[in-house]
Amino acid sequence: MKRIFIGIFCFFFGLGFSQNEKTTTSSFDVNYFTGNIALHNNDILHLIQGHPEGVIVSWNKKTFGNQTWEEDYNYPDYGLSFIYQDLKNDVLGDNYSLYAHYNFYFLKRHLMFRIGQGLAYNTNPYDKEDNFKNIAFGSRILSTTYLMLNYKKERLFDKFGLQAGISLIHYSNANVKAPNTSTNTIAFNLGVTYNLEDEEPAYITNQSKEKFTEPIKFNLVLRGGINESDVIGSGQFPFWVVSAYADKRLGRKSAVQLGVDAFFSEFLKELIYYQSVSVPEEGVSGDEDWKRIGLFAGHELFINKMSLVTQFGYYVYYPFDFEGRTYLRIGLKRYFGKNIFAGLTLKSHGAKAEAVELGVGIRL
Repeated sequence: MKRIFIGIFCFFFGLGFSQNEKTTTSSFDVNYFTGNIALHNNDILHLIQGHPEGVIVSWNKKTFGNQTWEEDYNYPDYGLSFIYQDLKNDVLGDNYSLYAHYNFYFLKRHLMFRIGQGLAYNTNPYDKEDNFKNIAFGSRILSTTYLMLNYKKERLFDKFGLQAGISLIHYSNANVKAPNTSTNTIAFNLGVTYNLEDEEPAYITNQSKEKFTEPIKFNLVLRGGINESDVIGSGQFPFWVVSAYADKRLGRKSAVQLGVDAFFSEFLKELIYYQSVSVPEEGVSGDEDWKRIGLFAGHELFINKMSLVTQFGYYVYYPFDFEGRTYLRIGLKRYFGKNIFAGLTLKSHGAKAEAVELGVGIRL
């Protein structure tokens, strides 16, 4: 499973960042950070000790408008980040993480917003005998997201600059294996930037922008993966999700969606049986159907051949109560031509993750 996760990450983000640019420059930045683990779940109170700290090292490739989407998003950067974090608790261990990221700019390019997605390695995950207190990380390989909002000033001293701001670093295995209460670190960061080139080319502006129109399109998606219920040791099971939806482009940047999901999550079979036997007072008979059907509305934000998907759903067929009738999905898609795409999404109920979904689809 670890090799699958790592292979998906390298393939998906390597494709997403491959571009044929005529004019590029690069930069590095190194940031020290320190902060606190947010108490998003009372069960992790015993794990919050001291002030976690670490370092963020990033490589950034700048864009200058060689492609129309770059000007549309105010010439963002894309690149790779490495984070080392000391969680200040021997039970939690340390995390080593690798991310793909985008930097978006505002306020005459002095305000930078970064979003990164990647994988982390934890040095001391849960073990029922040796480390049973670590209910945050049930596996060594974790999914991780980080956000950074910085005030940035480049080339203050020759090629060197400074940046400072706040960061949010999230670690979770998305219920691939229990336990999985996860952690969220809110931190202050201070860093140094370094540009590799002596000077930068001018930005390309005022490219031809014809009005974008497109009829309603229909999409079919098959998603799958493995996950486990919150009952530790209940076992990992495969799941499948079949989705059909219509989308309407609102322009080059975005589209709205409306569709239906059919969920076939085998971990619910085991959970229904477990509850019927171990907690009969909850009224679970054991004969409940483990399948679910939901309706959803969504939005898709297009960034070159990649896109960010957000969806909000409601179960219309819901025979077994699991985490409530509403659900959320957020993730990335990568298009191969106009009709075929692959996706990596997180499905959750509020802040409670259910599964990481790997999918393929067709847009007709």
